[in-house]
Amino acid sequence: MLTDRRPILLANARLIDPSRDLDTPGDVLIADGMIREARRGIGAAGVPEGTEIVNCAGKIVAPGLIDMRAFVGEPGASHRETFASASYAAAAGGITTIICQPDTSPVIDNSATVDFVRRRARDTAIVNIHPMAALTKGMEGREMTEYGLLKAAGAVAFTDGAHSVMNAQVMRRLLTYARDFEVLIVHHTEDPHLSGEGVMNEGEFATRLGLFGAPAAAEAIVLERDIRLVALTGGRYHAASVTCRDSLEILKRARDAGLAVSASASINHLTLNENDIGPYRTFLKLSPPLRSEEDRVALVEALASGLIDVVMSDHNPQDVETKRLPFAEAAAGAIGLETMLSAGLRLVHSGELDLKTLIRAMSTRPAKLLGVPGGTLRAGSAADVIVIDPDLPWVLDPADLKSQCKNTPFDEARFSGRVTRTIVGGRTVYQLP
Repeated sequence: MLTDRRPILLANARLIDPSRDLDTPGDVLIADGMIREARRGIGAAGVPEGTEIVNCAGKIVAPGLIDMRAFVGEPGASHRETFASASYAAAAGGITTIICQPDTSPVIDNSATVDFVRRRARDTAIVNIHPMAALTKGMEGREMTEYGLLKAAGAVAFTDGAHSVMNAQVMRRLLTYARDFEVLIVHHTEDPHLSGEGVMNEGEFATRLGLFGAPAAAEAIVLERDIRLVALTGGRYHAASVTCRDSLEILKRARDAGLAVSASASINHLTLNENDIGPYRTFLKLSPPLRSEEDRVALVEALASGLIDVVMSDHNPQDVETKRLPFAEAAAGAIGLETMLSAGLRLVHSGELDLKTLIRAMSTRPAKLLGVPGGTLRAGSAADVIVIDPDLPWVLDPADLKSQCKNTPFDEARFSGRVTRTIVGGRTVYQLP
């Protein structure tokens, strides 16, 4: 749903704005694509003529979500996802900004491809889309890309997607240039030689299923190396997806030492564990793999304490042909744009996390790390806003998903809470029927 940009008053709402540490009843007035006011009593004071007045009846109004790690198939894999389909899925999930990954075909490693992505997204998507550019040319881990040109073209950060840069000297050089160009490096931490043929978390459960396991040490070893290189260079560094307790200990030491280090965890690793794989459910084959319940609990505690900065979807659409295979042969990855918030609300309803912390990790914090608009309800900011009914019960039917692929780990899951309206740039782009 895409409406005109006439003024909107979201009245009688519960405002949650982590950028101001705000959780209070109030109204939000939106006009000309901007948030004009966000406070109590706006409706009583009068609004511009022609304003659409939405009675939120106590529902939550919050900044739109910013998904910091999502694969979109354009260019080169539009059969998996397009900017248009990804944006409709995002809007349905309350995501107003997608940060797309560079592992496309061709790889986003030059300014022309960055420009193509931005123009294509502008013309076809209903939410904001910003690209990350590749750390190294062709994501081959050998020769660094042109940070200055790519940043000027519109790249918001640099990553080699699901590839790890294994040459320590190359990584040191990347971090040094990141410091000089004031850019953020987002790195996938996994030693592929140690992970080997592992298709799930190494441990008792993998053994019982007869599957090769990938040890958590494959993640921790690369992260430990990277943190030492950050200390050596002073570059800004973000761990793309932490999944285990060992990684959290490394992150805490880095924070205590005052290093410019941040980290994300995927909603899958925060709400699911290796036991959910059950009878070889390939929709739960992920990279990095789902870990133990002890690791999951540790991740949630780290999120609650602020050690983990960002929750992202790790949206990775795969078609039926690559998922309907024996577990060891199936492609890794799951879609997540439409379910990221609802799955996160499970942690709120269980008492493991408060709602303001969840919104901060899904909106305010990624906006600050990447330097992109959003993440706030402050007057004068872009009107990227969502309305959430936190208690609305619903069951996920894969047929209703707006992504082109349906490989969700939450097939037929029961949720409490979902987005009822998504506003991007002052326009309503999604409204729950």
